[in-house]
Amino acid sequence: MVAPTLWSFKLGDHAELPLHTPMPYRILMIAPTSFFLDYGCHVRIREEARILQKMGHRVKIVTYPLGRNLPDLDIERALPIPFRAHREVGPSRSKLFIDVLLALKTLRVAFKFKPQVIHAHLHEGALIGGVLSRLLRVPLVFDFQGSLTSEMVDHRFIAPRGILHAIARRLERRIDRLPQHILTSSQNAAHLLIEEFQIPDQRVTVLYDCVEADTFLPASHVDAVGELRARLQIPCARKIVVYIGLLAEYRGTRVMLDAAKELLAGGVDAQFVIIGFPNVEYYQAYAQKLGIAARASFIGRIPYEDVPRWLALGDIALEPKMSATEAAGKVLNYMAMGLPTVAFDIPVMREYLGEWGMYAPLGDVRAFAEQMRTLLDDPARTHAIGQALRQRALELFSWERAGREIERVYASVLR
Repeated sequence: MVAPTLWSFKLGDHAELPLHTPMPYRILMIAPTSFFLDYGCHVRIREEARILQKMGHRVKIVTYPLGRNLPDLDIERALPIPFRAHREVGPSRSKLFIDVLLALKTLRVAFKFKPQVIHAHLHEGALIGGVLSRLLRVPLVFDFQGSLTSEMVDHRFIAPRGILHAIARRLERRIDRLPQHILTSSQNAAHLLIEEFQIPDQRVTVLYDCVEADTFLPASHVDAVGELRARLQIPCARKIVVYIGLLAEYRGTRVMLDAAKELLAGGVDAQFVIIGFPNVEYYQAYAQKLGIAARASFIGRIPYEDVPRWLALGDIALEPKMSATEAAGKVLNYMAMGLPTVAFDIPVMREYLGEWGMYAPLGDVRAFAEQMRTLLDDPARTHAIGQALRQRALELFSWERAGREIERVYASVLR
């Protein structure tokens, strides 16, 4: 098997890439999610759109009715449905109705906008984009951010075996064949597409998530850290462990709290600052049950623009994600801020953190806690790892380079 297509530049090549493009494109992005919600795939959508605009392309995003508007992006929203007033995270039955309305809105926008390229995020977007691609006779690029079937299982929307799983798998296979090219956020996802879904390797390109290294800076460059520590009433001598992301079982939130209990029971003086949503009250109650509520500060959802100053609180960071097919862009933010990171040993974490990650076997609470202890007990080593991770982020994960790779893919499908 030939390896999936990688970046068109050599990793570690520091040459500046010009942002002028001689042939700007009209790009229609389909985002079947409540964009913008300050997490995960939303950040990837936002940054891809921004870098493409910076390169001179015109980008229009069609998305769900709810979400936060961003002043520098051209966003069109589908009509809302009256019985679903909250933002959507993960699969649900009501999303079928929202996706129908999104498809109708996308069709209307497309006939007026006349895109040269359709760039679809998530499988629902690829399905809508596949139909539209054939109607308008323009190429479809699919931004694959994880297996649809695996996500449905992770969210407990379907059982891991049975008729619904078989149907979802077949549908996913059909959707993956619609685009002319697929972008994935990890090598692991690329191998999944090529080996399990039999997508030709020349139609798959690994486009890693990237980071704004000028925004996500080490704590010494960030103001108001002391103010946040005082607000949370965390003593100056206490170490701080940070996490940002969705709070859910498949994201490892329960395991993370179990590991926190293990660490604290061993006498480590640490505070866990947990930033994210949904299910905040549920996990607060679980922390109370574990007897660690006083050492677990749940911040809830914060604007993405505020993330750097909250992360600057941390001495170390955590990524307890359990899914092997999804990316984890937050890890790049950790890296850019020089935060040593404890994660489960899954392929995507190795791709991001390389030799500088602190890994525990998947689901092993005690090992996860022990890796936290190792870092917190050795400040000099922790600092050195943080510096190495920031350097790795600067060398390998810049949005300017990603923009050039997306542009190269567009040129290839337009040919």
